[in-house]
Order: sequence, then structure tokens, then C-alpha cells
Amino acid sequence: MQIPKDNFSRQAGGYARFRPLYPDALYGFILSLTPSRGVAWDAGTGNGQAAGQIAKAFRQVYATDISAEQLENAPPRENITYRVCRVENTGFPDQTFDLVTVAQALHWFDFGAFYAEVNRVTRPGGVLAVWGYNLLRIGPAVDDLVREFYRDVVGAYWDAERRHVEAAYMTIPFPFPEIPAPPLHMVTCWQREHLLGYLNTWSAVQQYIRANGADPVEDLRPRLEALWPGDHTREVQFPLFVRAGRVGRQTADRAAQ
Repeated sequence: MQIPKDNFSRQAGGYARFRPLYPDALYGFILSLTPSRGVAWDAGTGNGQAAGQIAKAFRQVYATDISAEQLENAPPRENITYRVCRVENTGFPDQTFDLVTVAQALHWFDFGAFYAEVNRVTRPGGVLAVWGYNLLRIGPAVDDLVREFYRDVVGAYWDAERRHVEAAYMTIPFPFPEIPAPPLHMVTCWQREHLLGYLNTWSAVQQYIRANGADPVEDLRPRLEALWPGDHTREVQFPLFVRAGRVGRQTADRAAQ
């Protein structure tokens, strides 16, 4: 079993503040698949964003992460239990969950071990839903600048797992009968400083800072200010990708492969 990577404890506060919010339509799709809404598990919960939304519909939610710092930034809620643990070995009882969710974190997991754990702790007929997002869209000039920053400035500092995000998780095995998801995207409005704060949450940016002792986002600031003067807001879009499947005993052997 591979050693889990913790790339987000250092910027946990910024992660909670600057990461975009998933849309209601995403949760509506997931909940349409889960008529039984007893207990859910949000794996790799980070700052608890998805757990908080799922908890509005479920009696109880367990939200786990390997980063205690991330969980410290998660909002408390009566029916959410936060726990520091690996997703591949949770200690949850067999057949506990009606729903397992993973938001922008599946690419960090040991896939075979995680899927085996999902099969063990999910009730037959339950649902696994995973999703993520790639580069944002604001406007041609800003988009080009962000892509250049992503590729040419911090590109060498992305972990190898980033390739799965770029491929919309289609390079990740998914040993469950899949349920087609509708086209989904996040839309929000940001000021320029919010975009800069968001870029600072990138794991590649933090690795660049550790390696070079300098913040590449501050070097980017003057170029962004020239394209985005003042403090006015602009619409920001993030295309979402979703994979969802029905969990059953028949998938256990494939999941462990």
C-alpha cells in the first residue's frame, strides 16, 4: 500500500477560504441516486465542504482526511463526525454507508485498496460518487496567463497524480457499474485577490516555494494586475467531471485488482 501524500496541511486555512464551492446541481444529482439516506462517508474531506452539504440530507456523515490541519478548518455540524485516518484503512464497520463521496481527492488514493474498503463499508446498492475540476475559465487573456503559470512556472512541481485530474479521472480505474452524470460546472464571482489566493492553494505552488524560497504567485501579480485592474469582480467557471457507480458484492473482486 502506497504512503499517502499530505500536500495541503501547510495551506489549510487558504484552502478553506479560497477554494470554489461545488454547485447545488452536483449534490442534486448525487442525492437522486441515494433514496436511502442514513449514513454517508466523505473520504479525503479536506475542509469539509462536501461533507457539510451531504449532511443536510443524511442522518449522519463521517468525514475523513489524513490532515488534522485541514479538519481544523472544517465547519462543525451536529451530524458530522470528523476523523483523521487513511481512506484505505478506516476501521468503519462493514456495510455502514449508503453513500461514499470523494471531492477532488481520488487521485491521491491507493485505488485498489480504497475500492476494497468502499466495497467493505458500503451497503449493497449504495453509491460511490467522485468528482473534481481542472483549470478555471475567466476570459481569454487571464486564462492564457493562468495556463502559462500552470504549465511553465509551476509545471515541474506538480505531483505525478495531477495527470489524473487533467484527464478528468478517465485514467483512474473505476470498477463499479457507472451511472452517467449530467454536464456540470461551478460558477462564482471573484475579485483579483481571490484568484491570487486560490493559486496559492495549489500544491505545486507550495512545492515551488519550498524548493526556491520565493512565491511565484507574487511574481505573477503585476502581470495579472495589468489584465485585471481595480477590485471589480469577474465571473469564474470551473468545468466539473463526475464518476458515479453503484456498489455491490459483485464488484469486490474487480475492485481489489
